[in-house]
Formats: sequence, C-alpha cells, structure tokens
Amino acid sequence: MSAQPQTDRPWTPHNRREMAQRIANDIPEGWFVNLGIGIPTLVADHVPAEREVIFHSENGILGVGPAPSPDAVDPWLINAGKQYVTLRAGGAYIHHADSFSVIRGGHLDLCVLGAYEVADNGDLANWATSAEDTAPAVGGAMDLAVGAKRVWIAMEHTTKEGRPRLVRQCSYPLTALGSVTRVYTNLATLDVTPGGFKVRDMIPGISLADLQELTDADLAPADS
Repeated sequence: MSAQPQTDRPWTPHNRREMAQRIANDIPEGWFVNLGIGIPTLVADHVPAEREVIFHSENGILGVGPAPSPDAVDPWLINAGKQYVTLRAGGAYIHHADSFSVIRGGHLDLCVLGAYEVADNGDLANWATSAEDTAPAVGGAMDLAVGAKRVWIAMEHTTKEGRPRLVRQCSYPLTALGSVTRVYTNLATLDVTPGGFKVRDMIPGISLADLQELTDADLAPADS
C-alpha cells in the first residue's frame, strides 16, 4: 500500500517533543533504559525528576539527565549521538566494554530506538535503506535490539513522501528479527502482538480507518 503525504487532514500529528513526552509517560519507576539516537534522546527531558528512571548511553554513561541549558554545557559530557547531556546525582561514567556488557547481559529493561521500518511481527530495520547506503555498519543498534528486555520504537508514521513505515515485511536491511514490542509514531501508539499491530491510542481527530490508510500492515484495536 502507498499513501499520500499528510496534507489537508483534520488532525495535527505530534511533533518530536510530543512523541518523546508520550513515551516518557509510559516508562515506569525504576526502569533501566537506553535511549537511541534521534527522537529517543528527547525522552530524558520529559521524565519527571521525582520518578527514578536510570538512563544509559552506550558510549558509557549511567544516569543520563536532561539536556543542559546553553550556559551549563559540559563539553566532555555527551551521549552516543554526540549531544550534550547532564548527569543525575549518583550517575557514573563506565568503560565502553562495560557499557556493552550491560547491553548484552540483558540488564536493560527497555531500549527506545528510531527506525526506518517496523514489520508487524516485530522485525526492525533502522540502520540502512539499501545495500549501497552510506552507513558503514549496523553499530550498537543490533546489540540493543536483542539485549534489552523490551524495544520501543519512536518514528514518523510515514516517510516524507507518504510511504508507510509500518509494514507487513521490511524492505530495508534488518537490524534484528522480532525484537520490537511497541511503536510510537506521530499519529498513534501500537503494540506488536502475535496477531500483528494493535492500536493502543491515536492522536485526536484521526480514526482507525484513517490510520489504516497510512499503514501497509493490518491494524486492529487493542481490545480485539
């Protein structure tokens, strides 16, 4: 299925910060969470300070805090996406090898990643758009996708050209098989279940039929 770009429609998609806020709302107290590059890095800005969530960055930080104000930047403190971050009380720097031991050892309750495509069986494509892509390798995303207990995806529902990103089968090179458990888009939140995508919630003004028109894979309400 192909879809047209979102124009002249009676709804307003979430922006990147609203998507990050939606994800932050769902992270429980006490979880140990890795945030991938892109929209996921914004999630740390929206978890209330009184809620204890320990954010991990694969370059070797435990206890990542929200982005600093411009006058409080520490040029030596960056996340895996080379963005300036802060360190929460009790946070620590660790060796890169130890950081990947955390990832591969199954110690992460959650990883939030960006994606190009997600299939309805949970397959993830998020590192290259073809064999000729300029990305040199899959990087840490492969380790995160298979090492975390849960994988949530934050991405636009369609491409800029209107092509669906939620698909029956990924057309891009895969990062991991069957790893995704939930997807947050600028239009909806969907769980990946044995029966495919189940819609948890949608932005105001959009219907399930509207959402299906913008989705290649079949959708069903969460209570079905």
